[in-house]
Amino acid sequence: MKIHNISTENSILNSFIAEMRDVNIQKDSMRFRRNIERIGEILGYEMSKTLSYSTSEITTPLGACNMNLIDNNIVLCSILRAGVPLHNGLLNYFDKAENAFISAYRHHKHNPESFEIIVEYLACPSLEGKTLILADPMLATGQSMIATYEALKPFGTAKEVHLVSLIGAPEGVELVNKHFDANAHLWIATIDKKLDKNSYIVPGLGDAGDLAFGQKLQQ
Repeated sequence: MKIHNISTENSILNSFIAEMRDVNIQKDSMRFRRNIERIGEILGYEMSKTLSYSTSEITTPLGACNMNLIDNNIVLCSILRAGVPLHNGLLNYFDKAENAFISAYRHHKHNPESFEIIVEYLACPSLEGKTLILADPMLATGQSMIATYEALKPFGTAKEVHLVSLIGAPEGVELVNKHFDANAHLWIATIDKKLDKNSYIVPGLGDAGDLAFGQKLQQ
């Protein structure tokens, strides 16, 4: 897998990540969602540099010019619910993409330190020969990404696979790196220090879904 850690170079991206981490700014859920969306736009722009292009002639009011335009047939799939603002950010740039949505969550059987990933809802077009962008803001253990990808396999074999996340842990990055083939890409805004005993990213930012949409009742 090709890993693109955008934070290795300083950019305006740093400001958006800093605001998402800040416990005072986090109180503004609308700003939190908007920052996820803006980071999605940045990651989408960086990703676009690696896609396939062909030349098309464009007619202007004064003549014609040749432009290199994206060839890829893109399917954008986000993991609900925290993935919605990230999905919107990517969709702002890949506005012709088909869309897929999937729910994946941690189910704790006995204690906070052990869980399994449950996939319940899935809506997806054909993936055959297309470019799959799989978006999930937090790449903690990596199990959600893998479970989601496995659930999508009945919909066809994608020509290319791009994973998109805001913040990851080394453990999760390592797991997806082992699971996906060498031609897959991971686009990530930053990679943090570690996972804690409950498999949450440290320093991280907390629960992205709760911060974006409000706290949920645990079942």
